[in-house]
Amino acid sequence: MHEKLAAVGLDEKEQRFYLAALELGSAPVTVVAMRAGVTRTNGYDLLNRLERRGLLAQVHGEEGIRQVIPTDPNVLIKEWEQTRSMLDDLVPELRSMFNSTPRKPRIRFHEGEEGIQRALWTTLDCQSKHLYGILSMHELLEIPGPVWMDGYIAERIQRGIQLDVVRSYSRETEPIWPAARSELRELRLAPTELDLGMTAYISDDTVVYISSKNENYALTIESRELASLQKSLFQSLWKLSKRHK
Repeated sequence: MHEKLAAVGLDEKEQRFYLAALELGSAPVTVVAMRAGVTRTNGYDLLNRLERRGLLAQVHGEEGIRQVIPTDPNVLIKEWEQTRSMLDDLVPELRSMFNSTPRKPRIRFHEGEEGIQRALWTTLDCQSKHLYGILSMHELLEIPGPVWMDGYIAERIQRGIQLDVVRSYSRETEPIWPAARSELRELRLAPTELDLGMTAYISDDTVVYISSKNENYALTIESRELASLQKSLFQSLWKLSKRHK
């Protein structure tokens, strides 16, 4: 519990004072401070800080003694929702500034299965809501595997991201992930002479490459020029490929 409270921004003393107030229900500041193991002076300071967060309230009881009253902890969820709403407005503006600023390409190497999963998950952050993919089915079903990929696909659909994907006959396995409007997926199969042995996702200004289990890595390259080139190559391949029935 302490780690979770720290994650929402409460330091150690704030946590102790807040939990003590919850346990006592309603008590004078001095009693809560004693239960929390802090001085009376610190208790008043902690009460004021937690009151600003909406977690505690204070009233004057009999003989003017200040009482601490905990509020519904649901206020933490409301606080998070307000923060999320603000970030939903702010982040696109910041990304617009970020994307308009000339910068050098960024290259990140991700090793192992967890690295591959992290790299794939970042493709869901695409602002255009449109992914272009070259999928090597045999390799993807080995790493990161069908269960993880099902979760990834569900999240992609939840975020409303369209996927145009090309696969090769030589790497097909079981008949899964077909073209489907409900899953926001358009599928084509490359000419039979092409063997697409690696997976690649292109989104915005980023290209993510996924190797086979044998080499076991992912490579993320943020480069406007590379992404533009890869999109052009993908479109050419798309025109040469056949719709999957």
